[in-house]
Amino acid sequence: MKADILSRKDHVDTINNNKDIQMLKDEMWTRKQISAEVKMIRRNQVVEETTILEEIRKNKTNEQEVYKELEKEDSQSYEENRIVYVDGRIYVPSNQRIRERILQENHEPVDVEHPGQQKMMELIKRNYWWPGIKTDVKKYVQGCFKCQQNKVQHMKKAEELHPLKTLEGPWK
Repeated sequence: MKADILSRKDHVDTINNNKDIQMLKDEMWTRKQISAEVKMIRRNQVVEETTILEEIRKNKTNEQEVYKELEKEDSQSYEENRIVYVDGRIYVPSNQRIRERILQENHEPVDVEHPGQQKMMELIKRNYWWPGIKTDVKKYVQGCFKCQQNKVQHMKKAEELHPLKTLEGPWK
């Protein structure tokens, strides 16, 4: 008769099996403190968003295409408290400082951490819009050192080189 895995031991003590072994060490739970700080940062970001709105209100650039869009009767654009909304999103005027700040806040916070072009476009387009937003996001992500460093290469790896045989005599 051959013994199988179930017949080797008559009684297995599973109650005290791993009593003195700690699988998850206490150091692994330091994330609890960090996540609480992240929540506090996210709450403070609401305050920062209002300052972006204040900067947009203070901006005095008059862009003709925006006012043409506002004058159309069938468009979904409107102005409220000196902020223009295009299709329910905040229109960001051509102020590089404001746009750069929006790009930075949607690219580098702790909970997002370098999302890439597509995800960053989704994050920004939820709330903001401006002409050329796609090219601005693309330039910003391409200029980010961490994004380029961690970028996945989809190219096929080069094969081994096979050197040609050298001829021993002249051509015929």
